[in-house]
Amino acid sequence: MGQKTHPSGFRIGITAFHKSSWFSKMTLYSKIIEEDYRIRSYINESLYKAGISKVKIDRKLEQIEITINAARPGLILGKMGTGIDIIRSNLQKKFKIRSKIRINIIEIINPDQEAILLAQWISQQLEKRIAFRKALRQGIQKAQKANIQGIKIQISGRLNGAEIARTEWVREGRVPLQTLRANIDYGYTRAQTIYGILGIKIWLFKGEKIKK
Repeated sequence: MGQKTHPSGFRIGITAFHKSSWFSKMTLYSKIIEEDYRIRSYINESLYKAGISKVKIDRKLEQIEITINAARPGLILGKMGTGIDIIRSNLQKKFKIRSKIRINIIEIINPDQEAILLAQWISQQLEKRIAFRKALRQGIQKAQKANIQGIKIQISGRLNGAEIARTEWVREGRVPLQTLRANIDYGYTRAQTIYGILGIKIWLFKGEKIKK
């Protein structure tokens, strides 16, 4: 059986970086990790329609800085820019955070170059009962138009309502998963279809990062 490695964790410090950045005492370590997870989950769930690809959390003395990369930042800002204040107050009330919360929003210019956003788009197509092969083909076309050097898409579950679950995958271009200097963007999501849950994984190869 093959030994699978997470593409992002495999490249931390080379082409990928941690989603959270902070130091703490060992007694508080687990609590802060749990808080980071809950903050990230709340933002992804409550702002799902905004097309969020990444939520980075930086902790300083008495301040938590949250950077959100979103394809549709207007949905986060809301009318008169009050959306950020609502998110901040909800986080402080829900998770009882005493530190100051600062929220930055970065707009994603080309959403088709983000693996998680492409996976979410395919998930929406599958939930609309579009055939999975057609969704795979359309996903590859979107990536090619965004000048991606290579893409691999894998869908698992009861495809097209089949009795037995199976895995189908397709690849276009180069996707060198064992090359550390390769900039691989990985995304995973689920599609809640009427015949069960389908898992969608996407690997995007964005070129090689060579240090001079």
